This record gives sequence, C-alpha cells and structure tokens, in this order.
Amino acid sequence: MAGKLLISTLLCILSLHISAQTPRFISVRKTEIIGVDGKPFHMRGTNLGNWLVPEGYMFKFNHSSSPRLIQEVLNEMVGPDAANAFWKKYLQNYITREDIHYLKSIGMNSIRIPFHYKLFTNEDYLGGRGEKRGFELMDRVVGWCKQEGLYVLLDMHCAPGGQTGDNIDDSWGYPYLFENAESQQLTIDIWRKIARHYKNEPIVLGYDLLNEPIAHYFDASVLNPLLEPLYKRLVKAVREVDKNHLIFLGGAQWDSNFKVFGPPFDSKLVYTFHKYWTATTIDVIQDYIDYRDKYQVPIYCGETGENTDEWVLQFRKLLDEQHIGWHFWPYKKMDNTRGIVSFPRPENYDLVIAFADTTRTTYEQIRKVSPVDKKAAQQALDGFLENCLFKNCTGNKGYNKALGFRE
Repeated sequence: MAGKLLISTLLCILSLHISAQTPRFISVRKTEIIGVDGKPFHMRGTNLGNWLVPEGYMFKFNHSSSPRLIQEVLNEMVGPDAANAFWKKYLQNYITREDIHYLKSIGMNSIRIPFHYKLFTNEDYLGGRGEKRGFELMDRVVGWCKQEGLYVLLDMHCAPGGQTGDNIDDSWGYPYLFENAESQQLTIDIWRKIARHYKNEPIVLGYDLLNEPIAHYFDASVLNPLLEPLYKRLVKAVREVDKNHLIFLGGAQWDSNFKVFGPPFDSKLVYTFHKYWTATTIDVIQDYIDYRDKYQVPIYCGETGENTDEWVLQFRKLLDEQHIGWHFWPYKKMDNTRGIVSFPRPENYDLVIAFADTTRTTYEQIRKVSPVDKKAAQQALDGFLENCLFKNCTGNKGYNKALGFRE
C-alpha cells in the first residue's frame, strides 16, 4: 500500500513538473480569444508601423511612399553607403527596449509587428540582407516583449510579388502574388520558417498571414476567389511545423471584405478587419459581427486610428462594446499627434522632403534637385535617427486617453 502511495505521489509530482514546463499559448473558444488563464483575452494595443516597413507619409513625403521608393530617395540624395548606414541605425533606434517597456506600462497587453518578407530572404533591404538578420531583429523585440509580458502578433505586411498592389506592400503596383506560383511558394516557405522558429514561444500569440490583400482598384471578380485558397495553403504550411499559435486571416479589399470567406478550416483561426475614416456606428462592422456569430469564430480589428481623439474614443468604445480586440495604428510618428507617441522634426529636414517630393525620373533631374548642402541633408537624417529614440518622444495624451491607456 505504501509503495502504491509513493508511486502515486511521484506520478503527481512528475505531472505537475511537466505541466509547469509546458508553455501555455493563447487559444480560442468559439467567438473568444482565450488567454493562458482560461479567460477571454481582449487584445488592446498598437502597431509598430514604420519600423520594419517604412512608409513615406510618416517621413512626411508626398510621393515616395513605399520602402523601395524611400530607399531610392536616400540612395540618390546621400549615396548608397550613407543610406545603408542610416537604415542600419534606423532599425536599431526606432524601436528599443524602452519603447516596449513604455507600451506595457501604459496598459497595453499586445502589439502587432508589420514586417517585410525581404527580411527573411537574401534580397537587399534597408541596408542589409539575409534571413538571419530578420530573425535577429524580430527575436530582439520578442525577447523584450516576453520580459514585459506583452504579447506579439507577427504581420506579413509585404509579401513576395505584392498582395495589395499599392505602397503598403512595397509592390510594383499590382497584387502579382495571386498570379505568380514562385511568389506564392516563397510566401509559403517564409511562413513555414517563421512558424518553425517561434513554434514554442508563447509570447507570440499568432501570425497575420497577409496584410490588406487585393486593393479595390483591381478586378475583384478575378482576384478575390484566389485569396482563400492561398490562405489554406499557407495555414497548411504553418500547421506542418506549429500547431500552437493562432492564425489571422484578413479579408479582401484592404482587410474589409469577409464575403471571400467560407466556413473556417482550422481550429485556431481569427478573422481580421481594418477600418479607417468611417462612421463610428455599429453598421460599419456589422458584416464582421455577422460572420463571427454565424461561424462562432473570433474577429479582431488589426488596424484603425489615424483620426481625431474624439473619433478614436468613439470607435474604440464601439469595439469594446462588441468584445472585439484591437491594435490601433500606429505607435510612433514624427511631428504628429495621431498616434501613441510623437517625436520632433529634425533641423534641415525640409531639404529631405524637398528632394523626395521633386520629380527624379532621369539622372539629369536627380542632379538638378540634389541638395547643394549635402552635409545639411545628412545632418537632417542623423537628426531623424536621434529624435526617434524613445527618450526624445512625447506621449500624445489625448490619443492615449481616448484608447483608455495611462500616460
């Protein structure tokens, strides 16, 4: 009897030890995302926009809108070596441990990280190349988030070939991904690598497979039917190596159209929509609520914001009332209060804007508009790198209050 009791006790201790060592992951239960405590987990946070995917409007450029075009501006203005040096420091300065600590301290429980597929290939991008660099950058932030207890959603903002067909996916003006088998396979391969790398990391809550696919400019009758089949292939690839994490699927036409979806085909799917510059009434999101209720799956707002404090307050309240998690866009902006924090425009930065916004389609035009004082232009870029550091940022109190965060 004593022997059986001892064996039972040892088995109990072993079971508790195994349970303590097994990572626990965010999951789903019907229409709710479920935290590791078994209770509904309502995502409240922001997007690290403009970090791994620079956007022209956040650099105050009117025409050079995508990473590729911004890179051209810097290459032509100060030369490729100086531009590469800028990008390497930019990737180090724009998001730091201090930024992540701040986001947690004001009340966020999660963030979404947009990234470019090139970070996980040998293609030249922002001053470097190679998938090792991509994982180093992502691992660094994921590590900081783990220390803070801030969950991370990984978002492929720019897919091979382009999934949107506009500046936000750094494409060539058309969503070639859906018509190019090679680009599709590369997308699958990259997501499989990422999923394998993070399969045992519980602070990563999931993978947002394709940001804002298929802009409204293109023939939806041709492209929309291609979206869900590609999602199924991507989910299959992820599940070959990772059965732990949530997978997020965005609708067509800028993550707005759920009519492209049939019934859910995986047990851990979340369907995501984006909303900008609309009314703040329930009819704006009713289609998504109907899909959630019909199929008993969670929905989530991956991007919204870029508006007045009053609008942000009203739309945030609407999402909360409907039990929909959210990540407002973006975290950080230069000289702009429509985000979580702002940093000052550097001295002489008008030189950079003027060069970026001037037509430069020939070498003659590049020479004509090149800054006479290149030293001042370089100082402006150096000032950007200094000003974007967290210590030089200021929280936008009205915006943060509207989101219900502390300041």
